[in-house]
This record gives sequence, C-alpha cells and structure tokens, in this order.
Amino acid sequence: MTKTILLVEDNPTDEKLTLRAFHKSGIANEIVVARDGVEALEYVLSPDRELPTIMLLDLNLPKLDGHEVLRRIRADERAKHLPVIILTASKEEEDVMRSYTLGANAYVRKPVELVEFIEAARTLGLFWLLLNEPPAISRS
Repeated sequence: MTKTILLVEDNPTDEKLTLRAFHKSGIANEIVVARDGVEALEYVLSPDRELPTIMLLDLNLPKLDGHEVLRRIRADERAKHLPVIILTASKEEEDVMRSYTLGANAYVRKPVELVEFIEAARTLGLFWLLLNEPPAISRS
C-alpha cells in the first residue's frame, strides 16, 4: 500500500513551503495537492482511488472551506476514519474548537519560519506515517 499524503492548500507559497519542508525532513511519500475544497473531496471520495494515508487540510479554501470538507469526509462511510490534520495559519480558538468538533485528528498552526516548519513537517510525518496505526477500514 502506498502511503500518500493529500495536501489541501490553495496558497502557492504555503504549498511550496510544505513540500520543501517534507523533502528536507526526509519524507519521501507521494504528496498529492488539491487546491480547493471541491478538488479535495473529489480526490478523497472517488470510489476508484485508494484513500490517502493522511490529509493535511487548510481551513481557508476557495469553493468549499476546510470545515465543510471535514464535515463531508466524516459523513462518508469509507472516508470517515481518514486521519485529517488541520494545517492552517488561523489562531482563532473558534476554528480550533470547530475543527475538533467536526472530527479533526489534530490542529497544527503553520509555523512562519522555515526551520520551525521543517521540524513540524518531520514530526507530523514521523507520527502519522510511521507510528500511527490507522483502522483497517481506512486503508481501502
């Protein structure tokens, strides 16, 4: 099974920074990028595609915001156990609470400095790709 990361990010600078941080931290997994909420749902909910291992989900997205993407994923029988990590610049406590209420597995604020961002990417990758044991249903 391929351990794919789905990065849902509309900001080209943040996308490049995230990809660079994963590369610099030695994470060689395939990273698929969706640039809006609709594209993310089409990827995850496609019956013809294996679920990603994890989803890194920004909140402020065009077409469909991250909270609505998360709500729809948790309502889907096949995708409801997909680990979803909110990766956002938002520091609003309301966003944190709503994300967890909707079923986020983690909430990570994007570090501004590259060194901090690389360390955050390394830590996320180590835990979610190597240490975490997802339920068998989310693997298919």
